[in-house]
Amino acid sequence: MMTNFFQERQGTLHVEDVALPDIAAQFGTPCYVYSRAALTAAADEFRAALNGVVDLTCYAVKANGNLAILNLFARLGLGFDIVSGGELARVLAAGGDPAKTVFSGVGKTVAEMEAALTAGILCFNVESAAELSVLAATAARLGKVAPVSFRVNPDVDAKTHPHISTGLKDNKFGVPFDETRALYRQAAATPSLRVVGIDMHIGSQITELSPYREAAEKLLSLVQMLEADGIALEHMDIGGGLGVCYRDEQPIALTDFAQMLREVFAGRSERLLVEPGRRLVASAGVLLTRILYLKSGASKNFAIVDAAMTELMRPALYEAWHPVNAVTRRAVMTNGGAAADSEKCWDIVGPVCESGDFLAQARPLVLREGDLLAIGVAGAYGMAMSSNYNARPRACEVMVDGNEITMIRAREEVKKLWEAERILSK
Repeated sequence: MMTNFFQERQGTLHVEDVALPDIAAQFGTPCYVYSRAALTAAADEFRAALNGVVDLTCYAVKANGNLAILNLFARLGLGFDIVSGGELARVLAAGGDPAKTVFSGVGKTVAEMEAALTAGILCFNVESAAELSVLAATAARLGKVAPVSFRVNPDVDAKTHPHISTGLKDNKFGVPFDETRALYRQAAATPSLRVVGIDMHIGSQITELSPYREAAEKLLSLVQMLEADGIALEHMDIGGGLGVCYRDEQPIALTDFAQMLREVFAGRSERLLVEPGRRLVASAGVLLTRILYLKSGASKNFAIVDAAMTELMRPALYEAWHPVNAVTRRAVMTNGGAAADSEKCWDIVGPVCESGDFLAQARPLVLREGDLLAIGVAGAYGMAMSSNYNARPRACEVMVDGNEITMIRAREEVKKLWEAERILSK
């Protein structure tokens, strides 16, 4: 978890120049805390490494859609990858440019298509023949021409967790490789459609370069077939999925990723797009939580905290590993006997009534009741996947910029949970 933006100073964890206990005192827990410098540095790293190779980096909004983060990325020149009408509305509310926005997703509704056509997005990443027909009819009814790109399923193993693999033929995503050419011909012959690109996305948390190369080469072979059919493309979208380090992973260096793209697409004139999400935001955030109770059993020790699977679903969903650090470091008891605390192996669990409600398992820590913990690398798919299960209001979110703290989402109020509900009249 420790980066230049999350450091221990005199035994206490800081985010930039702010001590985490100060944030807990002001905003309570659980609380998501982000570093503006870390977000900016991540965007700058993409710009520097991919300069001259990739023309547009479209942030995958599903990773974290807070308006402050979207606004920051928009001001840094990024585009956006969306998968719903709600995400489109978020991008627009945050000042994002619809002309730099691509619309992915297997289940776009007619209402979502209408909103995107009206906004003037860069393109729709079409994922089925049925979707293509509905989009064509919707655009024709509105008197518009829909810019389309097909998301191709290259049947490449991304070598990641099965729940976040999207590029195999058994996955629900994309158009099968051998069906794509015919669909491009159909789209090119449809007056209400304009073919502009081609897209792929093979999965998430990918830490090996070889699957990208294999998929990119298959994508290029299809582009060459389309050229033979007289179909020219404006862009090729390589997708996202670049992994980060949660534990001991070795993420792909962006310079190596850029070099692979140079080699595969040498001599091509089409613009290249990428759609990173996790790589831009994961390491920029922590989940701050407080220990309510310590409970020792016959075989396990439990640290029961005020955060839960409702705040961070990833461990319960696919046993994801997140680093856990005590915000204030305690001395460990030694044989000399000077220190008062001993290290134990703890399961970090929440109050939700599910056995799967855990944030971490078997972690060696020195803990007391009331201590603060920082769940690291939590900026991606944390708040975005949170829920109100067990009638739990969602956490607040704050942004740290140097020594300044800004609340970018207020803690949800319990009474808000049932505002849209109605009691039966009889």
